[in-house]
Amino acid sequence: MLNVIQAKYHIHKSFILVSDSNKNMTMKERKKVEDLEIDGTTDISELVSQFFDSGGFVAKKIGLSAKILEDMINTDHTKFLSFPACIISTGTRGIIKEAVKRELFDVIITTCGTLDHDLARVWEDYHHGRFQVDDKELHQMDVNRLGNIFIPNSSYGEVLEKKMQPILEEIVKENGPKFSTKEIIWEFGKRIEDEDSILYWAAENEIPIYVPGITDGAFGFQLWMYWQNDKDFNIDLMKDQKELSDIIFSAEKSGALIVGGGISKHHTIWWNQFKGGLDKAVYVTTAVEYDGSLSGAKAEEAISWGKISEEADHCTIHGDATVILPLLLGSMF
Repeated sequence: MLNVIQAKYHIHKSFILVSDSNKNMTMKERKKVEDLEIDGTTDISELVSQFFDSGGFVAKKIGLSAKILEDMINTDHTKFLSFPACIISTGTRGIIKEAVKRELFDVIITTCGTLDHDLARVWEDYHHGRFQVDDKELHQMDVNRLGNIFIPNSSYGEVLEKKMQPILEEIVKENGPKFSTKEIIWEFGKRIEDEDSILYWAAENEIPIYVPGITDGAFGFQLWMYWQNDKDFNIDLMKDQKELSDIIFSAEKSGALIVGGGISKHHTIWWNQFKGGLDKAVYVTTAVEYDGSLSGAKAEEAISWGKISEEADHCTIHGDATVILPLLLGSMF
């Protein structure tokens, strides 16, 4: 007797597989692979749409993920965006900024370094570098290397200390000494007159940014430095958790674009397990799953934990976020 197995492929049914007792597979319904057609008038949205029909490898996943995100954004989902700091040192910062400006997401969860890079680039420049370089020589020149981005100390720790301490004094004087991470980030965003900044648009549009690892970076270090002279100053992480619980337990449906791994990814899926898991999820990662890391874990693994719903539309894209995000989010713009 034959057992019919439907290959859902989430939003789109690509074909139906028929299995007999010998596990021989035959395609009962087929979808034709289409060639890409690109000319001088093809825009990003058209290109990504063609990726879905081209049926090819990572391009297919980008096309599928764009459909998941489009459906998530255009329907009644509480929308999460999570990403690590490293991409904010690159031009991809502009893509994230535009998504925040256009209010594509309701909640952002990220790492402390996002605050570092976003603020530092408000005040100073980062520079093109290269992967193959003498790092001892860079250290002697007071230049930090982030992949193939060169960041002078004067453009990072030094400028953050110079600029942040007076701002912190002003913020505490106006608001008192106690803040959640969302609140302190918004207060900085209100004081930045730079529309290229993620923090500026988060504050302008009142989109919460939560940083569960707030002390793990230069921004957090400056908070500690300020605390040395004002022991009443306090970052209340439990207030962030209360707000996240309110968001989750009031959400009928939720979805997320999750870039990379680490604490920002886990915090996003951790909270969503309490409403039965994400209803839509797109992962972008360069990590592998065979070492058991959270960063490499595909969306399917999260289903076993209840962090993504069994019925969710989901896709995992393996590739560089600095290439994939401009395509994915650019097609939404």
